[in-house]
Amino acid sequence: MNSKGDVIKKIIALIPARMASSRFPGKPLVKICGKTMIEHVWRRVTMNPRVNSVYIATCDEAIRQAAEGFGAEVIMTASTHQRGTDRIAEACEILILEGRDFDIVLNIQGDEPLLNPDTLDLLIDPYFGDESLACVNLIENLEGEEEINSYNNVKAIFDQYGFTLYFSRAPIPYGLKNRHYKQLGLCSFTKETILHYPKMDMTPLENAESVDMLRFVENNIRVKVMLSPYKTTGVDTPVDHEVVSQIIENDPLFQIYMDK
Repeated sequence: MNSKGDVIKKIIALIPARMASSRFPGKPLVKICGKTMIEHVWRRVTMNPRVNSVYIATCDEAIRQAAEGFGAEVIMTASTHQRGTDRIAEACEILILEGRDFDIVLNIQGDEPLLNPDTLDLLIDPYFGDESLACVNLIENLEGEEEINSYNNVKAIFDQYGFTLYFSRAPIPYGLKNRHYKQLGLCSFTKETILHYPKMDMTPLENAESVDMLRFVENNIRVKVMLSPYKTTGVDTPVDHEVVSQIIENDPLFQIYMDK
C-alpha cells in the first residue's frame, strides 16, 4: 500500500525506437555528447524510482546491439507496425507471454533526450486517484504562432474535466488566445487498455490526423490529459539534434550519468 492507501501497482516503461524515421533516418543512434540519443532517454527513465522495469522496443538489430551495449533490456518487435502504439502493444504481449506481468505501462518516445524523470510521475499519479482511468497523455503549452501552426505539433483539445475531446495537427481551437496545447510523446496505459488497442480497427480521424490517440477517442475510451510543467525539446530533425546537443552539454542530469 502507498501513503494514500492505494494498492501498489507494478509500473514498467517501454521506449519504442526505429531507424526508419522519415524526417531524420537513424536518429535513435545519433550521438549527443558522446552517447546515443536512445541511451540518454533510457538512462533518464531509469532515474525515476517508481518505474520497476525499463525496456527498449525495436525492430532494428542495430538498435538492439547498441541498447544491450549500455545495459538496456530489449524487446524485438515486428517491422510492419503503422503506429507506435501498436509496437508498444506487441512488446507488452511478449512480456506477458514471458511471465513478466505489469499493471501500468509508460510509453516514452525515444527522441526525448532531455526528459526530466520527474515528468513520469504525471503519467503514474492519476491511476491512484481514479481506478477507471484507461490512458493518460501529457501535454504542454504552445507559445507563439510558429509553434501553434506547426504540423509537427499535435494540438490537444480537452473538456473541463481534463479528458480529450480531439487531437489535431491544425491550429485549434480558434479564437482562444494562450489556450493551445500540444500532445507530448509521453503517455501511459493500463495493461487492459494497451492490449485492446491492436484489436480495434484503425479509425477515420486517426488516419486523417495520423495520431494514435484518436483511436481511443473515436472508440469512446477516455484519454486523460495532464499538463506538464517541464518544457521539452524533442528531436524530430537534424536541426533539433543540434539544438539539443548544445543544451544537454550543461544539463545537470547529464552530469550524473555522463561517465557511465
